[in-house]
Amino acid sequence: MIQYIEEKIWLIVFYILFVFLQFIFNFLVGLKISLLLPLFLLSLLLLFLYLFFDYWRINKRSKEIKFLVDNLEEKYLICEVIKKPKQIENEAYFYALKKATKAMNDKISLLERKYKDYEEYIECFVHEVKTPLAALSLFLDNHNEVELHQEVKKIDNLVEQVLFYARSENPEKDYFIKSIELSEIIHQVIMQNKDYFLLNKISITTNDLDVLVATDEKWLIFVINQIINNSIKYMDKKEKKITIQVIKENNRILLEIIDNGIGIKESDLSRVFEKGFTGSDRLKSRSTGMGLYLASKICKKLGLNITIASKYQEGTKVVIAFPKSTFNKMD
Repeated sequence: MIQYIEEKIWLIVFYILFVFLQFIFNFLVGLKISLLLPLFLLSLLLLFLYLFFDYWRINKRSKEIKFLVDNLEEKYLICEVIKKPKQIENEAYFYALKKATKAMNDKISLLERKYKDYEEYIECFVHEVKTPLAALSLFLDNHNEVELHQEVKKIDNLVEQVLFYARSENPEKDYFIKSIELSEIIHQVIMQNKDYFLLNKISITTNDLDVLVATDEKWLIFVINQIINNSIKYMDKKEKKITIQVIKENNRILLEIIDNGIGIKESDLSRVFEKGFTGSDRLKSRSTGMGLYLASKICKKLGLNITIASKYQEGTKVVIAFPKSTFNKMD
């Protein structure tokens, strides 16, 4: 109301001045005050009624527009759903808004096309580069070049990260939710990393993995691989251990991956899922800071919750929580 009064202040001043001058003029020509005063008050009442109903009309329209904006999923389409105003000034604002939204929509369409081209290129590149990597890995296996084979495996993991990063913005186009055994998923992860475990003499313990969860197999394997790779990179104990187990709660299943590596400083824990964060005490050449970031991002897209707990120099525990509605107990 105050804002409205401020906008109408000159109209109010002009109207009151006009009525007052009219009152003085009629008084000077001989009309009695007893007749002029009711007319003066009636004029002020008409002004008040006009301002009240005009404010009510404008405020109602303002609320309607705000309601439309708040409930419109694609807010840049607002010009398509609001009526064109009749006031000259508002019509100019509407014209400017419509031109701005059209320019923005054109820009969005251009960026979407560029992003789609980029995603297609990345996927093509990854698929092409995996073929020579697989051939090189097989060659090194046949010649018993274990250490070189591990380096090729690291390259393969980084290439895999690139692919999943490109797809992570719209994973719904690439995932298929189905009921899968966690034990089978963990088995695949262990087999993919068995050379690492053997070379680094890491013992793997699994407990109570015979549960079903509803998720995408390929994306979940990628997430667990990122966690396992992190654990392998930061092992510093003589007896290296990784434990993978399931904890059953009333409303969810918890997949826990526990290692006895160097752990994470308490000051770094809140940032481990940030893009590119490598920690304050780790050699940056050993980490890209993308593994846990992608794991967290993908879990969020899949409707899973991922958390991490750690004690510096003692070890780290990563927990992936599956909602109760997504699993059934194995017979």
